[in-house]
Amino acid sequence: MTELLSVMPLGLILFAYLFWGFRTLPQERWQFIAALPLVKDADGHWRGVNLTYYGFFSAAAYVVAVVALLTLLGAIGISSGQILALVVGVLIVCVPASRVVAGIVERKRHTFSVAAAFFVALFAVPAAVFVLNRAVNDAGHALAYLPVLAAAAIAYAFGEGLGRLGCISFGCCYGKRLEETPPWVQKLFARWHFVFLGRSKKIAYASGLDGARVLPVQGLTALLYVAAGFLGFWLFLRAQESLAFVLTIAITQLWRLYSETLRADYRGQGQVSAYQWMAVAGVVYAALAGSFLPAVAHSRPDLLAGAATLWNPGMLLFLQLLWVAIFIYTGRSSVTAAKVAVHVCHDRV
Repeated sequence: MTELLSVMPLGLILFAYLFWGFRTLPQERWQFIAALPLVKDADGHWRGVNLTYYGFFSAAAYVVAVVALLTLLGAIGISSGQILALVVGVLIVCVPASRVVAGIVERKRHTFSVAAAFFVALFAVPAAVFVLNRAVNDAGHALAYLPVLAAAAIAYAFGEGLGRLGCISFGCCYGKRLEETPPWVQKLFARWHFVFLGRSKKIAYASGLDGARVLPVQGLTALLYVAAGFLGFWLFLRAQESLAFVLTIAITQLWRLYSETLRADYRGQGQVSAYQWMAVAGVVYAALAGSFLPAVAHSRPDLLAGAATLWNPGMLLFLQLLWVAIFIYTGRSSVTAAKVAVHVCHDRV
């Protein structure tokens, strides 16, 4: 009961944040934060680069995921230095993979895929643990694979769930037109669906579905993933790392397997997408790892000790720099451009 009460306030905050996003972000004005003028045209206008809310919400989701990872691993006594080394090593591999693997699957250069980053992380996390253990070369300070995998899975669930607000803002990862679904689905989502506005949103220029009622796939994913993250968090605090890992991966990846059938955006060639195969592989991987990796004997996780790992200047600075780096990487729009006109308000001079 103590573990449940400890996560409930955070749950209320995050779910309120999600529902705000569902109501607000499909609107046209919530796609771009700013346009930075770069080069002046012959006609006196500036050509610029757009900074997107997709990058803003993606960066926030990454930071929340890392905070969850830091808290959980700190709660079982892993040092801040080891956690930071693990986080940096995994992010260096997985953040670029979100673009590289998506480019291979979808044959598009200017796109991202969290599914791709997740699949790479399945192998990057244990590889990072192995490298760190070899570097430390001290059995007393070695990282155990299962708790780290469980914490990483929980962090992933939070990160992708919250990151779906970025997808809603940009109008990507969208669902099918409501009128194209079975009658019972139309009735179920008659009041709760998304209508995206704006010709520069992906749903408009890729599928011409701006202004149409579509299945709220991004919203469903966000709710389910964040709920899975809290379930895993609660199980982890009860020292049930194996169950936390397997359930978190199973819930998120089985939903990905099914939710792909509800989406209208391009997901690559074939009736079964590469991302669906990655989801199946993730479930099998989790089942095998949860069954065969040895359980680790340790004291009950201490949530306050985990939270204490965040409360130092170096860690807070790292989280801020992480937000900025992810925002710059994902927030610069390469599929839209801006033309900025600047004038003087003579009535105010």
